[in-house]
Amino acid sequence: MGLSSPIHWLFVLLIVVLIFGTKKLGNIGHDLGKAIKGFKDGMKGEEEEKKPDATARQVADSATVDIDAKEKK
Repeated sequence: MGLSSPIHWLFVLLIVVLIFGTKKLGNIGHDLGKAIKGFKDGMKGEEEEKKPDATARQVADSATVDIDAKEKK
């Protein structure tokens, strides 16, 4: 019975579930998924920082309030 036997892996999985429980394993999987997603978003963020988006500048410009113009009216 080698390491590649499906029966062997079934027993290993059963022991891991008995030790940690399904809830803890689910939390570990969820946390791992969030970490991977965060890493991918971080890699995309570096690319987006290199080339600025024109729509982002337009939104920032339209949201800017000129204080002098408000005071004169």
